[in-house]
Amino acid sequence: MALMATSWREQWTTDVKGNVLAGMTATLALIPDSLAFSFMAGVPPQVGIYATICILILITFLGGRPGMISAAAGSMAVLMLTLVEEHGIQYLFAATVLTGVIQYLMGVFKLGKLMNFVPQGVLIGFVNALAILIFMSQLRYFKDASWTMYALAAAALAIIYILPRYFKAIPSPLVAVVLLTFAVWASGMDGVARVGDIDASLPAFLFPDVPFTWETLMIILPTSFSLAIVGFTETLLTHNLLDEMTGERTDKNREMRGQGIANFVAGFFGGMAGCALVAESVLNVKMGGRNRLSTLVAALFLLLLVLVLGDVLAMVPMAALVGIMLMVCISIFDWKSIFKMNEVPASETIVMLITVGAVVATHDLAIGVLIGVLISFILFAVNASRMQIGSEWEGKKRTYRIQGQLFFASAAELETRIEHACEAEEVHIDLTGTKVWDHTAELALAKTVDRLTKAGKRVTVSRTDRGAAQTAQ
Repeated sequence: MALMATSWREQWTTDVKGNVLAGMTATLALIPDSLAFSFMAGVPPQVGIYATICILILITFLGGRPGMISAAAGSMAVLMLTLVEEHGIQYLFAATVLTGVIQYLMGVFKLGKLMNFVPQGVLIGFVNALAILIFMSQLRYFKDASWTMYALAAAALAIIYILPRYFKAIPSPLVAVVLLTFAVWASGMDGVARVGDIDASLPAFLFPDVPFTWETLMIILPTSFSLAIVGFTETLLTHNLLDEMTGERTDKNREMRGQGIANFVAGFFGGMAGCALVAESVLNVKMGGRNRLSTLVAALFLLLLVLVLGDVLAMVPMAALVGIMLMVCISIFDWKSIFKMNEVPASETIVMLITVGAVVATHDLAIGVLIGVLISFILFAVNASRMQIGSEWEGKKRTYRIQGQLFFASAAELETRIEHACEAEEVHIDLTGTKVWDHTAELALAKTVDRLTKAGKRVTVSRTDRGAAQTAQ
């Protein structure tokens, strides 16, 4: 895997056209999501818009993964609703500030290395589950919709997939939005769902209007901690995915520090906490947005659409944006994990399916990932606990040769397989082919030696992790 170029100039001057167009395309996917996530959190739409603009601008300069789109996120929005309903939106702004502080500390203490413990099966399950959730979220636009909704969505997909065969100068999703918006406007189609008006202005600096007391901290801390954990998980999983896609190795801890600062500042500008978005990030990278310029363009283009071109934005048919999101679903889903299951270990497939099932059932990516990681550890422990215990006789001496890993999951087998009532006068336990990993295994070994000794055997134990053989009389 190639190390990523760290030149600041390269991050702004390489493939300017591709990054600008990719950022504009990613913005089109951010608009419906920012609105939907605001609704999920029970806050006005401009809260999601403000958060997206603020986070994107800051993460452009402070993040460790260029090209990754960070904004208001659905996985975090669902955690905010209770706080908003019980205490009001000002407490949400305070919780967003505290979330930023916690995430910044995660980066300072280099917790990004925890992602090394996320197996490939969990990562694939995370991506596949996200694709399914995005697909399910788009179905609401087809409920009780007229035939024009289906026709326009199909037209959007046709443009997205067919146009690149003949024309690649402009990303096909961007062309689809422009063409369909013009077609709907020129034909005067009735009954076509559109983005609609967004009542937004430039975000203004404000202090959350909450009492600066211990009680306030106790109110917002549980929500902030949950937001920080979910944001940490989704951001670094997205980070891993993009690193694999691009063949680059980037700084996860810097990303978390940048994410923390971005959320901290967003809370002072009337925004909600956010994190990296897999769908928009993959879209941005696939369209050519691999540098910091792409995320800055996405933020500024969103600001331009909302504040200056609001009338144009209001005319964009939702079917065009739905088409883009359906394309993203198809792109990020790992189809090989379904059609080539026989090429990967069964345990990895099981972990992937359990992760997908948990995420889809709970609609919570963090919970799904934690369950997937837990199942992976359990399967690893089961596989690692398989020991081979062979025995051979040399006169009155019996030698047990242990092969495998000796730890809490395999310790009981050691006690069971070594016979304490055998006819041997001397028993040798050969552990040179294994390693004793934990205290449970040490206790099992000690108990086995003790029982053999009490049965009148002369016992010797040889092991490489403790030096010379030990003898018990």
